[in-house]
Amino acid sequence: MLLAGDIGGTKTDLGIFSLERGPRTPLAFAEFASARYPSLAAMVREFLSTTDLGIDRACFDLAGPVIAGRAKVTNLPWALTEIQLAEELQLKTVHLLNDLEATAHAVPSLRPEDLYTINPETPVPGDTLAVIAPGTGLGEAFLTWDGIRYLTHPSEGGHADFAPTTDLQVGLLEYLMPRLGHVSIERVCSGIGMLNLYDYLRDSGRAPESPELAAKLAAAPDRVPIIAEAALQQSEPDALCVATIELFESILAAEAGNLALKVLATGGVYIGGGIPLHILPALNTTRFMQAFASKGRLGAMLSCVPVHVIMGQAALWGTAMYGLELMAEEAHVMSRERKTVADR
Repeated sequence: MLLAGDIGGTKTDLGIFSLERGPRTPLAFAEFASARYPSLAAMVREFLSTTDLGIDRACFDLAGPVIAGRAKVTNLPWALTEIQLAEELQLKTVHLLNDLEATAHAVPSLRPEDLYTINPETPVPGDTLAVIAPGTGLGEAFLTWDGIRYLTHPSEGGHADFAPTTDLQVGLLEYLMPRLGHVSIERVCSGIGMLNLYDYLRDSGRAPESPELAAKLAAAPDRVPIIAEAALQQSEPDALCVATIELFESILAAEAGNLALKVLATGGVYIGGGIPLHILPALNTTRFMQAFASKGRLGAMLSCVPVHVIMGQAALWGTAMYGLELMAEEAHVMSRERKTVADR
């Protein structure tokens, strides 16, 4: 059986999967607060101690580049290698992949009920798909068709430069540059980024901060859910939090449009990550698409690109799918080798 994990800067999802049940139906599942553990191995051991299911392989996705089987989790002090993890956990194999590569791996198998559609256009069959996912950080990836299936391609596009598109966003860049030096798109379009947006709007006097909210934020280990909740409350939503969410939405839409242009994603753009799910009731599809397609001469083309928000655990599905495919391929090779020996 396969252990699959979606490692995030805030939380990690772990599950045990079998070829018979497939990638969407784990035999065991648990969610962990990532920062509470000194290492991934420590977390996995705790998870495995709660079940009597045996595993011999593992596959993990993580935020950060994976190079030659090695990775450093971007927003955690964890350095991982496939060989070391296999030794520590006493497994036959361990595979690491980028979290957006994992999400992209799941995209072709997503069902209509897995999606919230922002722009219900018809995709061009076989054309490139793009994936962008704001969570603790910002991830980007894309998929290309090889004539038989979609191939996934990771990137670190979240660390590219932030390009402001309005006077308000120009002010945001000027606010952050002295503090950060390099202002990447992740710094303004992620969980980390949402806090920067809130602080900018507060400090620039765009909207007042209530003393009650300030006290609640000061005591919270994670300010993002509080900002989202205050913006979305039915009676008297907080003006500063509403402005923060609207600015976040416009930046996300513009960057999704940038990604669609760079990879010519006329097959569709898929938005993953935890932040869009938190603010989904506030997403204004008209406002989103205006920012998405505001690209001058190519705006008309972008307005025809399908845009969806992924509603489920696509990164974990994709990681489990990837690991199970490797298991199936290995089983097929072993079966063929046994048949060859028997035929001799």
